[in-house]
Amino acid sequence: MITQTATKTKKAEINVKKKRRFKSEYMWGYLFVAPPLIGFLCFAFIPMLFSVYVSFTKFDLYTPAQFNGLENYKRLFFEDALFWKTVFNTFYAALGIPFGMAIALLIAIALNQKVKGLSLFRTAFFLPTVCSIVAISLLWKWIFNSDFGLLNVLLGYIGITGPPWLSDENWAMPAMIIQGVWGGLGINMILYLAALQSVPKNLYEAADIDGANSWQKLRFVTIPSISPTTFFILITSIIGALQDFQRFMIMTEGGPNYSTTTVVYYLFLNAFRYMEMGYASAMAWVLGIIILIITLINFKLSKRWVHY
Repeated sequence: MITQTATKTKKAEINVKKKRRFKSEYMWGYLFVAPPLIGFLCFAFIPMLFSVYVSFTKFDLYTPAQFNGLENYKRLFFEDALFWKTVFNTFYAALGIPFGMAIALLIAIALNQKVKGLSLFRTAFFLPTVCSIVAISLLWKWIFNSDFGLLNVLLGYIGITGPPWLSDENWAMPAMIIQGVWGGLGINMILYLAALQSVPKNLYEAADIDGANSWQKLRFVTIPSISPTTFFILITSIIGALQDFQRFMIMTEGGPNYSTTTVVYYLFLNAFRYMEMGYASAMAWVLGIIILIITLINFKLSKRWVHY
């Protein structure tokens, strides 16, 4: 009887110690989770909710917000023709995404071969990704200079007179697309390279047995096998392109004649130059909804071509 009582007491003590240990582990877990959670609440979630309210007001940072209902959205959709021009410019700039993805895939395929100096080439292609966007934009601004830029000098060697890239309405956005494609090659190439190296070798062996040539192996083995990576790059590239801002501000400042003004840059102008925070917030939410719709459409269509 005494032995049973002692055993129960010992078990009770063990359970108490376990509970204390679990509570201690939970407390440490909460402490580690707290900084990012607090940061998200203070700098993302709460400001996001505040921007919803501000989008229904007239607010210039200097005077209290005045509720004006749907006036900001009415102005955005029916009165501001420049907004729709910036939407067109944003999607126009996004046309470079498929070209960038195709070039990145070709480079990844080339760098996936067993030849000497691969590490050097991989580093060279990835280096722009880790460089400052400001430095990269200033560099390309000099490259596109119409008088003494590197690109026009090279074109002059083959008898072609280069256009005024960044100062002509017809050439400014194509120039930005070229720069955008180049800037995105590094990270996309690394992602494709990792995907290519994870394709099962037995699939290529089966294709060889069936007599498939290089093009057929690329089309029926490689591309379907890396389709999840392609889908990831597509989604992130579209989201990034629709929020593109820094390089447009540095290289063209939205000009000439608003030909390279994107939605986010126009949002920036309204918020911090014209001090129309309510209108800018409405614009931000419209852009967010557009991105959400496009992303959902892509997820829906992905069932037809993405193979896991």
